[in-house]
This record gives sequence, C-alpha cells and structure tokens, in this order.
Amino acid sequence: MRRERSAKIVATLGPATSTKERITAIVRAGADVLRFNFSHGTHADHAERYAIVREIEKEQGRPIAVLADLQGPKLRIGTFEKERIGLTRGDGFRLDLDPAPGDQRRVCLPHTEILSVLKPGTDLLLDDGRIQLEVLQCGPDFAETRVVTGGGLSNRKGVNVPGVILPINAMTEKDRADLHYALELGADWVALSFVQRPEDMAEGRRLIAGRAAVMAKIEKPAAMDRLREIVELSDGIMVARGDLGVEMPPEAVPGLQKRIIRASRDAGKPVIVATQMLESMVHAPSPTRAEASDVATAVYDGADAVMLSAESASGEYPVEAVAMMDRVIKSVEHDQFYRSYVNAYHAEAERTPADAITLAANHVADTMQAACIVTYTTSGTTALRASRERPEHPILGLITRKVTARKLALAWGVHPVFAKDAEDLDDMVQTARRIAKEEGFAAPGSSIVITAGLPFGTPGATNILRIAWVT
Repeated sequence: MRRERSAKIVATLGPATSTKERITAIVRAGADVLRFNFSHGTHADHAERYAIVREIEKEQGRPIAVLADLQGPKLRIGTFEKERIGLTRGDGFRLDLDPAPGDQRRVCLPHTEILSVLKPGTDLLLDDGRIQLEVLQCGPDFAETRVVTGGGLSNRKGVNVPGVILPINAMTEKDRADLHYALELGADWVALSFVQRPEDMAEGRRLIAGRAAVMAKIEKPAAMDRLREIVELSDGIMVARGDLGVEMPPEAVPGLQKRIIRASRDAGKPVIVATQMLESMVHAPSPTRAEASDVATAVYDGADAVMLSAESASGEYPVEAVAMMDRVIKSVEHDQFYRSYVNAYHAEAERTPADAITLAANHVADTMQAACIVTYTTSGTTALRASRERPEHPILGLITRKVTARKLALAWGVHPVFAKDAEDLDDMVQTARRIAKEEGFAAPGSSIVITAGLPFGTPGATNILRIAWVT
C-alpha cells in the first residue's frame, strides 16, 4: 500500500479498535503507526492486539510501526467521603498525607515529592486545570491553600504544579514492568511520559538498550528549558499538548508546538503532534473546522506525523477519524502554498559525506524530475537524513532490517520496504528499479536517484549517488 502523502498518521488502539477487522480498516484508511497506550488495558490486551497487527502487516505487505506509550508518574489526590465536593473561590482547602477520606476542607495528597517543593504563592492545578489552588502555608506533610478557581472535585483527580521541576523519576515501577513487556512483544518505538530533563531520557535509553527507538513526550514546561538536549538524546519527539496545555496558558501552546517541531527538524528526529486533534470525532462523524485547521497547521509546519488518541481508541467513529486525517493531510500537501511553507526552512547540513550525498540527491531529483529518491539503509540514518530535507519527491527506503523498516514508518515522506542488501553496484541499481516500479513510484522511462554506501551493509557509510532509468 503506497500512501499518497508524506506526513504520517499515528492511531491509538483501544476498545473501539481491538478486532482484526477494525484494525485492518484503520490501517487501510491511513494509519501508519499504531499506538499502544499502557495507561489503559492489560498486558494480555496488548499482546492480543500486537499479534493482530503483525498478521495485518504480513497481509498488507507494508511495515507497520508499534509505539508503546508508557504512562509515566500520575500524581493524584485521594478520595472523598461523599466522592465529590464543591469548592468556591476564596475557600480554604488543605492537602496532607492523611489517607482518611477527604471532605469540603481537606483531602489526601499522597505525594511527598510535591509537598517537598511547594512554597507560599505556588499554584496547584487539579483535574486538568479546572481547579486552581494557591499555596498559603506549607510543610513537609501539608499545604494550606486558597481556592482561586472553584468547581466540582471528585476522587483521584490529577495534580499539576506549573513551573516547578518535581523531584520524581520519569519512570515508575509500573512503567518498568510495562517497558519490559513492550520490549518482549517487539515494540518498535517506546514513548517516555513526563520527561522533564535530559537525565530522564538517558535513563530510558539505558533501560531500552537499543531494543527499540526512544521517544520523548514533551508535556512539562520544564522540558522546554532543556529542549535541545532532550531532543539530542531522543530518537523521536511527541508534542503532547494535553498536559502541556494544563500547565501553560493556552495561548502559549501553539508557539511551543512550533519550537518543538523546529528543534526536531534541526536534529533530523521524527516529531508527532498529538492530543485533541479531532476530538469532536469521539462522538461525531465529522470534525469541527477548527480541528481540521489544527491538523493542517501541524502539516504546514512540517511535522512528521499527527496523532489520534480517544478518537481511534474509544470513539464511535475510529475509521472515519483516520480517513478524515488522511484527507486533511492530502489536501494540505496539494495546496499551492504548501511547498513555500516547507521550503522556508531547512536544517543546516553537517560536513559529512552522508549529508553531502543527501543534499545532492535532493537537488539532482529536482533537476531530473525524478520519480523518487531511493535510499539503501541499514540503520535508517540515511532515510532520516533524506526525510529531514522534506524533498518534493517520495523517498523509497530499501531497508535490510525489519525493525528499521518499521521504525521508518513514522518518518515524513519515507515509504519503507524490506529488501535484501545489494551484492554489487549492478544489483543495487536493478533492485532499486524493480522495487520502484513494483511499489508504484516509477514507470518505464522515468528516472530515479539512488543513494547507498560502500561497502554495502555498513551503517552510516552513505557515499554513492547514482541516476538510473526504469525499464
């Protein structure tokens, strides 16, 4: 299956997409990467879906990436005697370590790591920012607060502390168990939640030990202060706008999204824009115009992928949501102004043979009006460098490792195909011609531009550029 677009679609699996019929339908509708959300479901649920995905991959003849998204630390209040209370602006409200059910005056906050960093004047956000508290007095086991924004509050709602780096590890014991299981299954990407600093990524990389690509979810404002370092330690980035939008003013999020996309493109790392992209399609068969525009903006900005969460996991119209996202991307990429937006920025090339060959391939493809750029790659680095340039021509990645082919299903413009390594230069050209024609990229008489490295099969050795004509 060849996609008629460059940006990719990530779709989350869940109760609405658990059967082979439904998962096949969303793959055919346009899903390139399937997200397994480890905040929900059991290991048995994930194993069943994973087996189905690999069956579909074999039947469709196209690599499908599996993204295992770890839950991360969830900071929540305790419970209430009557399950729900109402808070009014100006009320006093106490947070403490007492596990007894709360009431109108207090509730348990079972996280000493939060209480330890609070100061008078610190803001606390509860229930995704619906409730705002200001700390008046605090100690190692309590915080006396004043209600700034009131409303209803029920059991175990989340807690956010804007502007504060919390002394917590990005990976909980649950995450470690989930990570071990995801790697045993064969996940291609692992997303680490609530990354605050480069050290969080370093720990994740150590635990994963090269068995999957590592993605940083940027959802804490503290991560923005060290964004470049976090990107450098990541294989990919997710703009997780849900929690980011809770701890930052809504008007700040669009600018942060653009900063994160730019930093990822600079580094040549795939970047996903996520959260509430087609939110109304959880219950409606079509999105709002604002939601369609939101998806389009991410595509104009050059994001590698856009993501569906509840829309595909638990929504009433999962297949329609994927199809709609596919239509929006195609519409943007066929817009007369699209290339001017994409070409307005290019990352600075490194002074390496691989970057020189990649840049030259792009220029040669433009001059020759080539049908596609063919990249032979083992580790995926060559294809990612080609993707970073956002060329007008499709990138056909001929990849010798299945795990690399699946990983590249996320990369902008890359059509990954599993193929054996070339034996010599003549075999390289013949294989590129054949697959370009079989995959629908090139017709007899058209030209293709080929990049590869000698000796064949050596990761990072890109040093050849050839022009060939398809017969």
